[in-house]
Amino acid sequence: MMLDIRDLSVVFTDRGAPFAAVDRFSLQMDRGEIVGIVGESGSGKSMTAHALMGLIRRSEVEVSGSAVFEGTDLLSLSREELRRYQGRDLSIIFQEPMTSLNPTMRVGAQVEESLRIHERLSRGERKARALEAMALAGLPEPEAVYRQWPHQLSGGMRQRAMIASALVLRPRLLIADEPTTALDVTIQAQILETLKDINRREGVAILFISHDLGVVRALCGRVVVMRQGKIVESGPVDSVFYHPREDYTKLLISSRPSRKKLRGGREDG
Repeated sequence: MMLDIRDLSVVFTDRGAPFAAVDRFSLQMDRGEIVGIVGESGSGKSMTAHALMGLIRRSEVEVSGSAVFEGTDLLSLSREELRRYQGRDLSIIFQEPMTSLNPTMRVGAQVEESLRIHERLSRGERKARALEAMALAGLPEPEAVYRQWPHQLSGGMRQRAMIASALVLRPRLLIADEPTTALDVTIQAQILETLKDINRREGVAILFISHDLGVVRALCGRVVVMRQGKIVESGPVDSVFYHPREDYTKLLISSRPSRKKLRGGREDG
C-alpha cells in the first residue's frame, strides 16, 4: 500500500464554534492506482488534498488523523520536513492554470522551478528534464513552448504546462484538484487521456478530485463520494455510479443532464 489515510479531520474555529471541513476521512491507495473524489462545492474534496500536501496553515486550523505515505505519516511532519516530499514524492495540479502560472516567468523556467529547489543539476540537465516532462504532459514542440510566456499559450496548453511542472520531479503520487474544470469538453478529454497515459507509462498514482461524475467515470477505477466533509459512499466506479446505495449519491447522479457521459459516451441500457 502506497498511501493509508486514517480519520483525517480538518477543523476550523468560526466565532468560537468548531467546524469540520473534513471529518474523519479514510482512504487507502495502492501504487499506480487512480482514485476519484467527487462531491458538491464545499464538500471537503479540495481541503482533503490540501491537508495531504501540507498547504493548510496549521496555526489557523486543527488537522488530525494520519496520512501514511510509504511508511511516513505526512501529518506528523514539520513544514520543513514536509517540503522534502512536496514535488519530489507528491505533486498537485490546481484547477486554474491562468492563475497558477506566473505571467512574468517563461514557461520553461516555471517547469524547472522545483528542480532548482530539490535537485543539484546543471542548467542543461534541468532543461533536459523539463523538456522530458513537457513532452510527457503532451505539449507539442516542447523546445518552443519552453521559451514562451504563459499568455502565449492556450488554456489547454497552460494546463499541460502545470502537469509538466508537477511531473518534473517524477513523483509517485499526483493529486489533481479539478484540473479540467476551466477547459472546454474537447481539451478536457485530451487532458484526461494525458493523465491516463502518464499513469500507464510512469506508474504514477493519481488522486483525482472533481465535481463531474462523467470525468471521474472516464478516468478512475475507484471513487469516494463526499458530502459536508464526510465520506458518504465509496467503491469501484461502476458499482457506485450504477448501483449507488446512498440517497445523496443517487441525487448527484440524477442531477446530471445525461447519464450517457457516465459510460464514457455509451448509452445506458
